[in-house]
Amino acid sequence: MIQGNCSAGNRIFLAGVVVLEILFLAMAALPAYGASLSEDSQACVDCHIYATPGIVSGWKKGRMARVPPDAAMKKPLSARRISVNEPPEKMAKVVVGCAECHTMNPEKHKDTFEHNGYSVHVVVTPGDCAVCHPVEVAQYGQNLMSHAYGNLQGNSLYQSLADATNGLQTFENMKITHAKPDPLMDADACLYCHGTKVEVKGLKTRDTPDGEMDFPILTGWPNRGVGRINPDGTKGSCTACHTRHEFSMAMARKPYTCSECHKGPDVPAYKVYSVSKHGNVFASLGSQWNYDTVPWTLGKDFTAPTCAVCHISEVVTDEGDVLAARTHRMSDRLPLRLFGLIYAHPSPRSPDTTVIRNGQVLPLPTELTGEPASKYLIDSKEQAKRQKTMEKVCLGCHSQGWVEGHFARLKKTVQYTNIMTLTATKIMLSAWEKGFAKGLAQKDSLFNEAIEKMWVEQWLFYANTTRLASAMTGADYGVFANGRWFMSKNIQDMLDWFKLRIKYEEMSKKP
Repeated sequence: MIQGNCSAGNRIFLAGVVVLEILFLAMAALPAYGASLSEDSQACVDCHIYATPGIVSGWKKGRMARVPPDAAMKKPLSARRISVNEPPEKMAKVVVGCAECHTMNPEKHKDTFEHNGYSVHVVVTPGDCAVCHPVEVAQYGQNLMSHAYGNLQGNSLYQSLADATNGLQTFENMKITHAKPDPLMDADACLYCHGTKVEVKGLKTRDTPDGEMDFPILTGWPNRGVGRINPDGTKGSCTACHTRHEFSMAMARKPYTCSECHKGPDVPAYKVYSVSKHGNVFASLGSQWNYDTVPWTLGKDFTAPTCAVCHISEVVTDEGDVLAARTHRMSDRLPLRLFGLIYAHPSPRSPDTTVIRNGQVLPLPTELTGEPASKYLIDSKEQAKRQKTMEKVCLGCHSQGWVEGHFARLKKTVQYTNIMTLTATKIMLSAWEKGFAKGLAQKDSLFNEAIEKMWVEQWLFYANTTRLASAMTGADYGVFANGRWFMSKNIQDMLDWFKLRIKYEEMSKKP
């Protein structure tokens, strides 16, 4: 640090250093490979390289900062990351910068506001991404993930479970008082992954280095949930997987990204993967793989599945044969829905599961006793088609006998977990009949009493874990880590609770 008065020479030297720093920063913000940046995006970068340097740095590392859409269109069809037939003329020859995304479709965005002479919106949505990626956005719209907010908030049973989980409980006079959760608590819990509803509630003036500026007040923000309801009315968030502002395909292909929402005891997919043989290969050799090429070649680019290999990516052989086409509708390779609900069942026909009603007119794809609400679920023909698609991926590395043996075990595990869940359900229904807990007949929550909470753990934690462990070749995780042992123990705990209540009732009636 320089102290005291500076000489004229020192002042000139320091001024020169400052100028050089500014030039280096500006050069660092420019796209590589000679691609041009639009004047509008350049104006954004000129300010945001100081206001949000991490964002600018992340963006310039990404492919969209280097490859303009017209150059992307020149690649062979099988190698393209862009699915539009012809990009908009205005942005075809420039790289995709700040303005190309944050000023897209301003008339559709309720969060559009005036910012330094531009009509800017905060929340970039699938509707904006569809300008270059219409196929992916259309597929994602048919995905359960894109409806994750509505399927939770629009289902009275799901909502009751969320309230029982996130609601505030207080104790006084030997009673527990239960209050509905604050919206901020829901946003910090279930809706972190399911998505929030982002709404504009006016403008707020803030002091900035460039003076006072107005910014929109957004409720439900920040959020990158997969089913987020956006200010332009679209559903979902591409940045849930392709995290901004680099939007890396490599990141989306690695299991760490999926682990953000698939790690808890209700859906421990990442934990199961980590202890599976596939996860071991990834952990041991994955640093040598190529995650950033299209199409993705089995054996050359990678040697074991990640989540994306099984569920999303286009996977080809060295000879170019397609084992599985790329899809952003994650259920395309899933005949069964293994987690999230009381019983495993065929995948739903519609991504909007709020339309489903079982025989008791409950918003469930099965009866409480396990029978499927078949009207709303895919038929056996579609199940076989999806099973075959998944098996084709497996057959890229495994023999027919290996694959058949794996899925035979999974089928048996599904039967086992459904029966074990039915056993727990029968105990709970008996408790309702005896009046030891309030149930459907009393129009009470299914999730707020001790016997009911044990029942929820039976399917939401233990059955889900057992099924995922079987499906993802991490079977050991499904034994003692919230798996088969806990399914068995929980049934015994429920029965012991029930017998104690019966004994208490009998003793209370004695003189």
